[in-house]
Amino acid sequence: MRHAFRLILTFLKVNLQIALAYRLDTLVNIAINLMWLGWELFSLSIIFNNTDTLGGWGVGELIALLGVFRLVNTLMAALIWPATEKFNSSVRDGSLDYTLLQPANSLFLISFSRIVIWRVWDLALGFILVAAGLSISGGTWTAFSLLSFIVLVMTGMLVIYSLWIVLVAATFWFIKFDNNVTILQALLDTGRYPATIYPPWLRLIVTFLVPIAVATTVPLQALRGDLSVGQILLFISVGLVAFLFAYQVWRAGVRRYSGASS
Repeated sequence: MRHAFRLILTFLKVNLQIALAYRLDTLVNIAINLMWLGWELFSLSIIFNNTDTLGGWGVGELIALLGVFRLVNTLMAALIWPATEKFNSSVRDGSLDYTLLQPANSLFLISFSRIVIWRVWDLALGFILVAAGLSISGGTWTAFSLLSFIVLVMTGMLVIYSLWIVLVAATFWFIKFDNNVTILQALLDTGRYPATIYPPWLRLIVTFLVPIAVATTVPLQALRGDLSVGQILLFISVGLVAFLFAYQVWRAGVRRYSGASS
């Protein structure tokens, strides 16, 4: 554990130096990010100019959901997107050998070696949107609901991370599979809106089969106090099962990998 913590600190230091070397790019990216946020809020205003609720959720709750979506999406933008591009090419040219030979878990190295530091701004925006949305909706929370929210946001991130592992590990079988992040982003986009707007069959898919709702809708339901303890434990179990399954897929892929020398 100490070794992993030291590695993360080292990765953060290196990636912070990269970010500081391109400070103008960082400022431009933050400005673009704010523009997208404005567009997303504008889109919500268009929807609620024509209706009072969407799937039983009001405008404040949709703003809070947008905040949760941004928290989860930060995981993709800060870790998954940068790592995937490097990983796909390393499988094709055999340079993944150097990662597999390191005295550390290969999945850990792949996941954290490239971190987009400025994306911490997204985390701040996400929390602001959640707080503002709940304030608009008049919602309140207890210490238990707040703790449940935090745990389920982490569970949701684990679910998205697990989906990424499965998609990226597919590169071991399909060398030219470069659309893994595009597929994951398309799946994640279903989490922009509450799962209650989907028909029952699709709601079942996005909750359990491809559990995107666990990453977005469910944490906010816990914060609103809509979930029982049993339901919270069920969704935590979904996240753990997803990760265990994904890790087994990763190990199978590594065993299949032939390396540059073969």
